[in-house]
Amino acid sequence: MKFLVVIERDEDGMYIVECPSVPGCVSQGKTEEEAIENIKEAIKACLEVRAEQGMPLTINVKEIEIAI
Repeated sequence: MKFLVVIERDEDGMYIVECPSVPGCVSQGKTEEEAIENIKEAIKACLEVRAEQGMPLTINVKEIEIAI
């Protein structure tokens, strides 16, 4: 499965990564590469928990365009 992730850098220089289609799935790392590896593990863990609890694995995430 492929997932869209959002990567930001915080004020301490850590990379924060979130997976919008898996609610609450967030991770971090000292480098972008480390953060991406960590979010992969977090996504797997979140999907396992959601499946065990009978919850939908993901929610719909759409890209929209806004004219400014």
